[in-house]
Amino acid sequence: MKKIIFMGTPEFSVPILQALFDSEYEVIAVVTQPDRPVGRKRILTPPPVKELALKYTVPIFQPEKISGSEEMAALIALEADVIVTAAYGQFLPTKLLNAPKHRAINVHASLLPKYRGGAPVHYAIINGDKETGVSIMYMERKMDAGDVLSQRSIPITSSDDVQTMFNKLSTLGRDLLMETLPRLFTGDIHPVPQDESKVTFSPNISREEERIEWELTATQIANKIRGMRPWPVAHAVLNGERCKMWVAVPTEETTQSKPGSITHWDKEGIYVACGQGTTLKVTELQPSGKKRMTVTDFLNGNDMETLAQIGFD
Repeated sequence: MKKIIFMGTPEFSVPILQALFDSEYEVIAVVTQPDRPVGRKRILTPPPVKELALKYTVPIFQPEKISGSEEMAALIALEADVIVTAAYGQFLPTKLLNAPKHRAINVHASLLPKYRGGAPVHYAIINGDKETGVSIMYMERKMDAGDVLSQRSIPITSSDDVQTMFNKLSTLGRDLLMETLPRLFTGDIHPVPQDESKVTFSPNISREEERIEWELTATQIANKIRGMRPWPVAHAVLNGERCKMWVAVPTEETTQSKPGSITHWDKEGIYVACGQGTTLKVTELQPSGKKRMTVTDFLNGNDMETLAQIGFD
C-alpha cells in the first residue's frame, strides 16, 4: 500500500483529502496550518483540513513554520511514497520535497504556467478569462514552477465567483489527482516542463487592490467584484465611508458622466458611470458597519438625492 503525506488547509483541500482517505492508499500524516482566531469573538478555530483529519486515526501536524522544524524531521522519517499538497499555504524546503520516493506533487488551481501564486482563481475571474483549470505538478523550491504531470480545464461562466469556482476546481482537482497517482506510481507518466515565456503570476490580493477603480469599464469592474466574492470583497467609498460591493452587472446603457457618478437608480439597482462611457448596475452592497443588503433595502434607508450628488469614490 502506497503511503501518502497530505498537506492542505482550506475547504478547497477537503474533498481531495477525503478522496485519499477513501482510496486504496494510506494517508500516514496530515499537515495543515495552526488553528487561528476567527470572527469578532476571536474563537480559536481549526482549519477545515484538520476538522476532516480528526475523524480518522492519523497524525496531524500544525507547525507555524515547517522549515527546520521538529515536525519536518518527523515527516521525513515516515518515509512516505509521495507528498500531496493542495493549498497548504507554506513554502516547503527542498529536503522535504525530495524525501519521498515519488517526490512531492501539488494540486494547483490554474492552467500552469498561467497564474503561479496564491490567488489564481481570483485573477482568472478578475481578468475575464473564459476558462481555468487544475494542474498537478512536481513541487520545486521555486513557486509553482515544477514540471506538469497532468492538467484539465473547466469553463468560467458569467455567474461564477471565487466560491463557485473553488468548489468546481476542488472537485476537478480531486478527480484529476486520483487519475494521476496510479500513473505516477507505475512510472507511466511524462512530466512536461513549463514554458517560462508564458508564465504569469497571481499574488495574494492586497488591500489596495480591493478598491474599485471607476475608470475601468463596467465589465472589468463587474469581473473584479465577482473575482473578490465572497473574499476579500471589492469596495468603493461612498459619502466618506467604505462600501463593499457584492453584486453588480454591466448594462447596455452609455453615459458621459464622470466615472463613479450615480446616474440614476430604481428598485433593480443603482447605476454608476464607469470608464469609456459604460454603466454598471449595482444590486447588492454593504455599507460600512451594516450587513449585506439588496438595493431595495439600501434605498429605503438612504437619501439617494444627496448620495447621487456625492457619487462613489
